[in-house]
Amino acid sequence: MASTYTGNTGLEKIGVGEQSGTWGTTTNANFNIIDRALNGVLTLTVSGAVTLTTSDGTLSNGQYKVIILTGTPSGAFNVTIDPNDQQKWYIFKNSTGQTATIKQGGGSGTTVAIANGASNIIFADGTGGNANVALVPTDLINDTTPQLGGNLDTNGKSILFGSSKWSIILDTGDNDLLFKYNGTTVFKLASTGAVTSANNITAYGSP
Repeated sequence: MASTYTGNTGLEKIGVGEQSGTWGTTTNANFNIIDRALNGVLTLTVSGAVTLTTSDGTLSNGQYKVIILTGTPSGAFNVTIDPNDQQKWYIFKNSTGQTATIKQGGGSGTTVAIANGASNIIFADGTGGNANVALVPTDLINDTTPQLGGNLDTNGKSILFGSSKWSIILDTGDNDLLFKYNGTTVFKLASTGAVTSANNITAYGSP
């Protein structure tokens, strides 16, 4: 029975009763592929369009997990994941000075554009000629409806409000909640419930 290969990484599955006395060579090759697929980092010097290929039973550049794109291409370029029937996920870092478009298959499937200086995780669905590549969200900015599964612990850090000068911090010495503007405390809520303001408090009015 001849060898077959795993669908996404190209590991060789030795046929029953095959490779007597030499199976160790194939097994070691599989271990090398697994090692690359789990933690391998490829620095790829780009001058134009490139292809990440996963070959059956042998080490190939499509088996790396982390792809660092470098070089000085003259313009935006494509990175094609091949073959188009394998499911893949990669971590890309683009340091080329140009936009890299990640695709799989040559049809109408979706692609992901990675700007210069950006790092992104992508997933390729391996559905053939119209295979899709999608961005995997990695931060709350891309999640417009984040939900907590437990208490939010600030770990002794401040809560900042974007580019504004406001922050909220817990004074661990007195266990007071401090509201700061531009680094200066302007309002304090004590653990006893007492309120202290650096300026007048308006009881009634339009905020």
